[in-house]
Amino acid sequence: MNSEVRSNRTRLYKNRRKGKVSGVCAGVADYLGISPTPLRVILAVSLITPFWLPSLVVYFLAAWILEDAPVDENPVSSEEAQFWKEVRREPSGTAHDLRHKFREIERRLGAMETHVTSSEFDLKRKFRDLGA
Repeated sequence: MNSEVRSNRTRLYKNRRKGKVSGVCAGVADYLGISPTPLRVILAVSLITPFWLPSLVVYFLAAWILEDAPVDENPVSSEEAQFWKEVRREPSGTAHDLRHKFREIERRLGAMETHVTSSEFDLKRKFRDLGA
């Protein structure tokens, strides 16, 4: 998957495939990592309040300004989708988790390197080669 598509997962789009009217609520819900139903309810309620005109203007401006969500030929796994959802919710927490994972990988690689370069490993390898 190219980096352009990967970086687009943190951008706000309208999602016509999941949308009812123009996909604005579905796109915002995808961006926030929530269900679009609460956003649709909030919009519907705002249309019967004195704020109906600003709500309608904001909705149609968003429908006009936001780009359609890119079609991804390589659908992401549920694990990757969850990762991008967490990136949108709390980027600093995700960065912390990644640092922790890389430290753990580095620690394990160091342990493997120590084992492979040890004289005991070399001796066992020589005995194994003698038997073959």
